[in-house]
This record gives sequence, structure tokens and C-alpha cells, in this order.
Amino acid sequence: MMASDETTGTPRERPDSADRPCRIKDWPEDEKPREKLLRRGEHMLSDTELLAILIGTGTAGRTALDLARRVKQVFPTFRDMGHTSAGQWRLIKGLGTAKICRIRAAIEIARRFGEESLRERPRVTQSADVAALYMLRMRDLKREIFRVIYLNSRNVVIHEQEMEEGTVNQANPVVREILREGLEHLAVSLICVHNHPSGDPAPSREDREFTRALATAGKAVGIRVLDHIIIGDNRYHSFADAGDL
Repeated sequence: MMASDETTGTPRERPDSADRPCRIKDWPEDEKPREKLLRRGEHMLSDTELLAILIGTGTAGRTALDLARRVKQVFPTFRDMGHTSAGQWRLIKGLGTAKICRIRAAIEIARRFGEESLRERPRVTQSADVAALYMLRMRDLKREIFRVIYLNSRNVVIHEQEMEEGTVNQANPVVREILREGLEHLAVSLICVHNHPSGDPAPSREDREFTRALATAGKAVGIRVLDHIIIGDNRYHSFADAGDL
């Protein structure tokens, strides 16, 4: 944007970011991210400006917006930010524990917000319903997480339980504990869900053996195993759909 010189009346360029004061609070009001949000709405802010608000304050010689730009260089998308370890964040100079925690908490809130909209459909009718519910939350996890969804006679979800966190490539949920939880909540059936950090949802030999053992034990206590779904990178495997239950 061009402006006129007050003495000559000739156009001059507006100072660029290198000429701005180092503190955002010293910027013109219409350029401050927080003031822009309040005046024009959060949807008008760029990803970098939103991150700058979460970061809050800068460091010596660098504004919060400068730090936000650096974050976007290291992690180009919010999804990239969502499946990185705290150690990777600390490699970005100027980001302390408080700033890192604020950003990671905001990303987790976004994940849960996405889940809430899906959880408004309480009845599970097909494997795609379950995959859609857990894909966003589980596809980028670095360790295997095993969850169980318990349902009543109308296939309405009555309880959810995370049974175990495994290593990078293995989770070992205990069949007895899974069924005990179901009996306590008077469940008629259940669906298991776990992720493969590799991104490949193809079931392993252990996955198949566990599913058979759980289905057999479930029949003995009157709880039907409707499905076992493995979450990969935007793909999933359903034992029920594959005819393995």
C-alpha cells in the first residue's frame, strides 16, 4: 500500500515488517492480531495470526507473530502440529513450555470439537460411523491406543473406555477386563477400535487372534462383539465388513 509523503505529496511505501517495532503492542491497531480478531472476527485471521494469539508474547527481537511464522515453517499444517512430540516443539527457539502447552491444548480442543459433532449421532449402524468418530483423533497417534465402545440393544453407545496404551506397534488389551467393563454397564454388544501408528490398517496375526478370543469369550457371557476396527492414515479395516466375525 502506498501513502503520500507529508512534505512533498509524492507516494511512499508503507514500512514493511522489518521496520515495525519489535513489540506487537506498538503496532498500529489495525495490524494487531487480537484487535483484528475482536473487530473483524476470528475467521478473518490467518493461521499465523491465530498461532500468534496462542503464543501470546515474543522474545528478544522477535514478536509472537515472528514465532508463529517459524512454527508454520517447521509444521506447515495444524495436522502436522497435532502429531509431534513436545521435544520437536522445543527445537523452535523462543517457544517455552507455556507457549507449547497452549498450542497443543488448542489443537486437542479442535480435535474434541470435531468428535462432538459426530457424537451427536448416538446410534452406530455401520463401521463407517465408528471410523469417522475416531479417525481424526487416532490416525496420527505415535502409540497404539485401544478403545472399546459399549452398546445397548438398539446399538446406542452407552459407554466408551480406553483400555490400554501400547508401544509403537502393539497393544495388549485384556479380554477379561473388556468384558467385565461391559457387564458393569449392562452392555449387549461392543466394538473395539485401535490404531496402527504405521498408517497401514491391515490386521496383524495378533490382531486376528485377539479378535477371535474376544468374540468367543463374549458369547460365553452374553456380550456380542460387533466389530473390531483398525484405524490407519485416513483408512480403516473392519473385521465385520471383511467377514471375519
